Amino acid sequence: MANINPDFAIELKKYGSVNFNACYNCGTCTAVCSLSTEEDSFPREMVRYSVLGLEDEIQASLKPWLCYYCGECSESCPRTANPGELMMALRRYLTAKYDWTGLSGLLYKSLPMSIIAFIVTAIAVIYYSFYESFNVEKIMHFGHLFEMISIAAVFSIILVPNIIRMWWMTVLKQKAKVPFTAYFKSIWDLIVHMFTQKRARDCDDNEFRWLEHLVLVIGYLSLLFTTVVLDWFGTDNLFIIILGYIESAIVFIVTVDFVSSRIKQKKEIAKFSQPSDWFFVIWLFLLGFTAFVVRVFIDLNLIETNLWMYLIHLTVLVQWALLIVPFGKWTHFLYRSFAMYFDKLLKEPVKA
Repeated sequence: MANINPDFAIELKKYGSVNFNACYNCGTCTAVCSLSTEEDSFPREMVRYSVLGLEDEIQASLKPWLCYYCGECSESCPRTANPGELMMALRRYLTAKYDWTGLSGLLYKSLPMSIIAFIVTAIAVIYYSFYESFNVEKIMHFGHLFEMISIAAVFSIILVPNIIRMWWMTVLKQKAKVPFTAYFKSIWDLIVHMFTQKRARDCDDNEFRWLEHLVLVIGYLSLLFTTVVLDWFGTDNLFIIILGYIESAIVFIVTVDFVSSRIKQKKEIAKFSQPSDWFFVIWLFLLGFTAFVVRVFIDLNLIETNLWMYLIHLTVLVQWALLIVPFGKWTHFLYRSFAMYFDKLLKEPVKA
């Protein structure tokens, strides 16, 4: 017998759901969705599960991640039940359920807690700088070291266990019979989805949005590699310096368009932006912009007398690495990729 949570609708509102109880199950959202198929039918099924409070079924489902939120379902809904925004809220909810620390749910549901977390990390950066007597060389060395350690720590301590929890909820707990070899055969699909998010191209009128995301992912990952592995702030290699400028400029330009779109709210996907959506695009914008400016200060020999610029960048970096990457919207990129992978595993035929 299914377990029903009568307060689930109240819980989902904390994650940003909008008016989904207005749904009268007409099926228009599913009919107009270019990604919905007979095998993977949504968002109507997820709306019904949410209205009925079927938490276990939702936690076991990968369908919220199969949606790329083009907004067409919400635009077509005769009851303005906003099924697209419900799917987005379910992704936030599932992110919180996968997270063993519980911090994702806390930060998603409480704007004051998010602000406090940002303030605490900023104070920590200022305190460390004061402790080092604002020594430029030591602080910049710490910044480079922090990037390397935080990447390894966040992935190994937080994200990998969370992905394992996601696998347990959606595959193992459902007692799905997945051939062992399928895990290896489908690895390439995981990689392709992770770096290209190619399924988004199947959304109607989504070609440019998909291209923007692709450029942003490539720019972000390249900038990460250039700053961490190639030590962009510490190198004198002209090629690496120019490469870093190009990558940071790409991140800056694309995120400017994302921020502008959310401010204008002309598209359906920007009409109900939650704090986590704003934090993601604004901090990504700041990451690219401050990195660019810091390198300019280094090349003009101004960083020694203007350490404040690097401290701003370091603060943004610490907040990005410790708050947004492990507990914010950045994780959607990772979970969606694994959802595609797990979905393919579940559809792999089992030999008799």
